[in-house]
Amino acid sequence: MMIGDVVGQPGCEFLRKRLPAFKREQKVDAVICNGENSAVGNGILPQSAEFLFDSGVDVITGGNHSFKRREIQDYLDDHPNLLRPANYPPGAYGNGWFVLDGGNFTLLVISLLGQVYLDPMDDPFRTCDRILSEVKADFTIVDFHAEATGEKMALGYYLAGRVSAVAGTHTHVQTADETILEGFTGYVSDLGMTGPIRSILGTAPENIVRRMTTRLPTRFTVPDGPCKMEGILLDLEKKTGKCTKIERFQLL
Repeated sequence: MMIGDVVGQPGCEFLRKRLPAFKREQKVDAVICNGENSAVGNGILPQSAEFLFDSGVDVITGGNHSFKRREIQDYLDDHPNLLRPANYPPGAYGNGWFVLDGGNFTLLVISLLGQVYLDPMDDPFRTCDRILSEVKADFTIVDFHAEATGEKMALGYYLAGRVSAVAGTHTHVQTADETILEGFTGYVSDLGMTGPIRSILGTAPENIVRRMTTRLPTRFTVPDGPCKMEGILLDLEKKTGKCTKIERFQLL
Protein backbone atom coordinates (compact mmCIF):
# COMPACT_ATOMS: atom_id res chain seq x y z
CA MET A 1 0.00 0.00 0.00
CA MET A 2 1.30 3.47 -0.93
CA ILE A 3 -0.23 6.62 0.55
CA GLY A 4 -0.07 10.10 -1.00
CA ASP A 5 1.50 13.13 0.69
CA VAL A 6 0.23 13.55 4.26
CA VAL A 7 -0.44 17.22 5.00
CA GLY A 8 -0.26 18.63 8.52
CA GLN A 9 -2.02 17.53 11.66
CA PRO A 10 -5.41 16.96 9.97
CA GLY A 11 -3.78 14.58 7.48
CA CYS A 12 -1.90 12.71 10.21
CA GLU A 13 -5.01 12.32 12.36
CA PHE A 14 -7.15 11.15 9.44
CA LEU A 15 -4.53 8.58 8.46
CA ARG A 16 -4.53 7.22 12.01
CA LYS A 17 -8.33 7.06 11.96
CA ARG A 18 -8.63 5.13 8.69
CA LEU A 19 -5.41 3.20 8.11
CA PRO A 20 -5.54 0.37 10.71
CA ALA A 21 -8.94 -0.98 9.67
CA PHE A 22 -8.20 -0.54 5.96
CA LYS A 23 -4.95 -2.49 6.35
CA ARG A 24 -6.83 -5.36 7.94
CA GLU A 25 -9.62 -5.33 5.35
CA GLN A 26 -7.20 -5.33 2.41
CA LYS A 27 -4.68 -7.68 4.07
CA VAL A 28 -1.86 -5.22 3.47
CA ASP A 29 1.67 -6.52 4.09
CA ALA A 30 3.54 -3.19 3.94
CA VAL A 31 2.63 0.50 4.01
CA ILE A 32 4.72 3.22 2.35
CA CYS A 33 3.70 6.82 2.93
CA ASN A 34 5.07 10.17 1.78
CA GLY A 35 5.43 12.30 4.91
CA GLU A 36 7.51 15.31 3.90
CA ASN A 37 4.58 17.68 4.64
CA SER A 38 3.30 15.96 7.78
CA ALA A 39 4.52 18.51 10.34
CA VAL A 40 2.53 21.54 11.44
CA GLY A 41 3.95 24.40 9.38
CA ASN A 42 5.33 22.20 6.59
CA GLY A 43 8.24 19.76 6.44
CA ILE A 44 8.55 16.76 8.73
CA LEU A 45 9.43 16.63 12.42
CA PRO A 46 10.35 13.71 14.68
CA GLN A 47 6.90 13.99 16.28
CA SER A 48 5.01 13.72 12.98
CA ALA A 49 7.25 10.86 11.79
CA GLU A 50 6.61 8.96 15.04
CA PHE A 51 2.88 9.60 14.69
CA LEU A 52 2.86 8.04 11.22
CA PHE A 53 4.95 5.04 12.29
CA ASP A 54 2.72 4.48 15.33
CA SER A 55 -0.34 4.63 13.05
CA GLY A 56 0.84 1.66 10.98
CA VAL A 57 3.22 3.11 8.37
CA ASP A 58 6.32 0.99 7.72
CA VAL A 59 8.39 3.33 5.53
CA ILE A 60 8.13 7.12 5.15
CA THR A 61 9.42 8.66 1.93
CA GLY A 62 10.56 12.25 1.43
CA GLY A 63 10.84 15.06 -1.08
CA ASN A 64 11.88 18.66 -1.53
CA HIS A 65 10.74 19.55 2.01
CA SER A 66 12.61 16.72 3.74
CA PHE A 67 15.16 19.12 5.26
CA LYS A 68 12.86 22.10 5.86
CA ARG A 69 12.89 21.53 9.63
CA ARG A 70 16.30 21.38 11.28
CA GLU A 71 14.98 19.17 14.07
CA ILE A 72 14.67 16.20 11.69
CA GLN A 73 18.39 15.95 10.87
CA ASP A 74 19.53 13.61 13.65
CA TYR A 75 16.27 11.65 13.48
CA LEU A 76 16.96 10.88 9.82
CA ASP A 77 20.32 9.39 10.73
CA ASP A 78 18.81 7.31 13.54
CA HIS A 79 15.73 5.98 11.68
CA PRO A 80 16.65 4.32 8.38
CA ASN A 81 12.99 3.73 7.44
CA LEU A 82 12.45 7.50 7.26
CA LEU A 83 13.84 8.39 3.84
CA ARG A 84 14.98 11.56 2.15
CA PRO A 85 15.55 11.54 -1.63
CA ALA A 86 18.50 9.34 -2.56
CA ASN A 87 19.75 11.80 -5.17
CA TYR A 88 20.65 14.53 -2.67
CA PRO A 89 24.36 15.30 -2.96
CA PRO A 90 26.83 13.42 -0.71
CA GLY A 91 26.86 14.62 2.88
CA ALA A 92 23.11 14.90 3.32
CA TYR A 93 21.62 13.52 6.51
CA GLY A 94 19.84 10.16 6.43
CA ASN A 95 19.35 7.60 3.70
CA GLY A 96 17.57 7.47 0.36
CA TRP A 97 16.64 3.80 0.40
CA PHE A 98 15.61 1.15 2.90
CA VAL A 99 15.07 -2.62 2.81
CA LEU A 100 12.01 -3.63 4.80
CA ASP A 101 12.13 -7.16 6.22
CA GLY A 102 8.56 -8.41 6.06
CA GLY A 103 9.37 -11.83 7.50
CA ASN A 104 8.65 -13.86 4.38
CA PHE A 105 9.69 -11.12 1.93
CA THR A 106 12.08 -8.20 1.56
CA LEU A 107 11.03 -4.86 0.07
CA LEU A 108 13.46 -2.24 -1.18
CA VAL A 109 11.97 1.27 -1.05
CA ILE A 110 13.76 4.06 -2.93
CA SER A 111 12.93 7.76 -2.56
CA LEU A 112 13.92 10.03 -5.46
CA LEU A 113 13.49 13.73 -6.27
CA GLY A 114 12.82 15.12 -9.74
CA GLN A 115 14.88 17.79 -11.48
CA VAL A 116 12.26 19.60 -13.58
CA TYR A 117 10.93 22.83 -11.92
CA LEU A 118 12.67 21.88 -8.64
CA ASP A 119 16.04 22.70 -7.12
CA PRO A 120 18.75 20.82 -9.03
CA MET A 121 19.77 17.46 -7.57
CA ASP A 122 21.87 14.55 -8.76
CA ASP A 123 20.45 12.57 -11.68
CA PRO A 124 17.58 10.40 -10.33
CA PHE A 125 17.92 7.93 -13.21
CA ARG A 126 21.59 7.19 -12.59
CA THR A 127 21.09 7.27 -8.82
CA CYS A 128 18.44 4.57 -9.11
CA ASP A 129 20.71 2.52 -11.39
CA ARG A 130 23.42 2.61 -8.75
CA ILE A 131 21.11 1.53 -5.92
CA LEU A 132 19.63 -1.32 -7.97
CA SER A 133 23.12 -2.59 -8.78
CA GLU A 134 24.12 -2.61 -5.11
CA VAL A 135 20.95 -3.66 -3.24
CA LYS A 136 18.82 -6.76 -3.82
CA ALA A 137 15.34 -7.56 -2.49
CA ASP A 138 12.25 -9.56 -3.47
CA PHE A 139 10.44 -6.35 -4.45
CA THR A 140 11.49 -2.78 -5.27
CA ILE A 141 9.21 0.24 -5.07
CA VAL A 142 10.21 3.77 -6.08
CA ASP A 143 8.56 6.98 -4.82
CA PHE A 144 9.44 9.66 -7.37
CA HIS A 145 8.73 13.08 -5.84
CA ALA A 146 8.55 15.25 -8.95
CA GLU A 147 6.66 18.17 -10.45
CA ALA A 148 6.46 17.21 -14.12
CA THR A 149 4.30 14.29 -15.18
CA GLY A 150 6.55 13.72 -18.19
CA GLU A 151 9.59 13.26 -15.96
CA LYS A 152 7.67 10.79 -13.78
CA MET A 153 6.55 8.79 -16.81
CA ALA A 154 10.07 8.79 -18.20
CA LEU A 155 11.40 7.21 -15.00
CA GLY A 156 8.56 4.69 -15.05
CA TYR A 157 9.47 3.53 -18.55
CA TYR A 158 13.18 3.69 -17.76
CA LEU A 159 12.70 1.29 -14.83
CA ALA A 160 10.05 -0.91 -16.47
CA GLY A 161 10.86 -4.54 -15.88
CA ARG A 162 13.52 -3.71 -13.28
CA VAL A 163 11.36 -2.65 -10.32
CA SER A 164 7.96 -3.70 -8.99
CA ALA A 165 6.39 -0.21 -9.06
CA VAL A 166 7.06 3.48 -9.62
CA ALA A 167 4.66 5.96 -8.02
CA GLY A 168 4.78 9.73 -8.27
CA THR A 169 4.19 12.13 -5.39
CA HIS A 170 4.44 15.91 -4.80
CA THR A 171 1.56 17.38 -6.83
CA HIS A 172 -1.10 16.26 -4.28
CA VAL A 173 -3.63 15.47 -7.04
CA GLN A 174 -4.41 11.79 -7.60
CA THR A 175 -4.01 10.84 -11.25
CA ALA A 176 -6.15 8.32 -13.11
CA ASP A 177 -3.33 6.78 -15.15
CA GLU A 178 -2.52 3.73 -13.02
CA THR A 179 -1.20 0.96 -15.26
CA ILE A 180 1.17 -1.97 -15.48
CA LEU A 181 4.07 -1.19 -17.78
CA GLU A 182 6.17 -3.62 -19.79
CA GLY A 183 7.95 -6.07 -17.55
CA PHE A 184 5.06 -5.93 -15.07
CA THR A 185 6.06 -2.69 -13.34
CA GLY A 186 3.15 -0.88 -11.70
CA TYR A 187 2.95 2.84 -12.38
CA VAL A 188 0.90 5.91 -11.42
CA SER A 189 1.88 9.56 -11.95
CA ASP A 190 0.67 10.75 -8.55
CA LEU A 191 -0.68 9.01 -5.48
CA GLY A 192 -2.69 12.04 -4.39
CA MET A 193 -2.93 13.52 -0.92
CA THR A 194 -3.94 12.77 2.65
CA GLY A 195 -5.48 15.86 4.21
CA PRO A 196 -8.36 18.37 4.01
CA ILE A 197 -10.71 18.02 1.07
CA ARG A 198 -11.67 21.71 1.00
CA SER A 199 -8.18 22.94 0.33
CA ILE A 200 -5.69 23.75 -2.40
CA LEU A 201 -3.16 20.92 -2.18
CA GLY A 202 -3.81 20.73 1.56
CA THR A 203 -3.51 24.47 2.20
CA ALA A 204 -6.35 26.85 3.12
CA PRO A 205 -7.69 28.24 -0.19
CA GLU A 206 -7.67 31.84 1.04
CA ASN A 207 -3.90 31.63 1.63
CA ILE A 208 -3.21 30.54 -1.94
CA VAL A 209 -5.67 33.03 -3.47
CA ARG A 210 -4.05 35.87 -1.51
CA ARG A 211 -0.60 34.86 -2.69
CA MET A 212 -1.78 34.57 -6.30
CA THR A 213 -3.66 37.88 -6.36
CA THR A 214 -1.31 40.09 -4.30
CA ARG A 215 2.10 38.43 -4.71
CA LEU A 216 2.70 39.28 -1.05
CA PRO A 217 4.29 36.89 1.47
CA THR A 218 1.56 34.70 2.94
CA ARG A 219 1.64 32.23 5.80
CA PHE A 220 0.15 28.96 4.62
CA THR A 221 -2.13 27.12 7.02
CA VAL A 222 -3.82 23.71 6.88
CA PRO A 223 -7.61 24.03 7.32
CA ASP A 224 -9.83 21.87 9.47
CA GLY A 225 -12.80 19.97 8.08
CA PRO A 226 -13.43 16.67 6.27
CA CYS A 227 -10.33 14.86 5.03
CA LYS A 228 -9.41 12.18 2.51
CA MET A 229 -6.64 9.60 2.17
CA GLU A 230 -5.51 8.64 -1.31
CA GLY A 231 -3.06 6.12 -2.71
CA ILE A 232 -2.72 2.77 -4.43
CA LEU A 233 -2.82 -0.92 -3.59
CA LEU A 234 -0.34 -3.21 -5.33
CA ASP A 235 -0.38 -6.99 -5.72
CA LEU A 236 3.19 -8.23 -6.13
CA GLU A 237 4.36 -11.72 -7.04
CA LYS A 238 7.15 -12.87 -4.76
CA LYS A 239 8.80 -15.33 -7.13
CA THR A 240 9.33 -12.72 -9.86
CA GLY A 241 8.85 -9.35 -8.15
CA LYS A 242 6.25 -8.49 -10.78
CA CYS A 243 3.23 -6.25 -10.20
CA THR A 244 0.11 -8.20 -11.13
CA LYS A 245 -2.47 -5.61 -10.03
CA ILE A 246 -2.59 -1.88 -9.26
CA GLU A 247 -5.67 -0.17 -7.87
CA ARG A 248 -6.32 3.41 -6.80
CA PHE A 249 -8.19 4.16 -3.59
CA GLN A 250 -9.68 7.21 -1.94
CA LEU A 251 -10.99 7.03 1.62
CA LEU A 252 -13.29 9.81 2.85
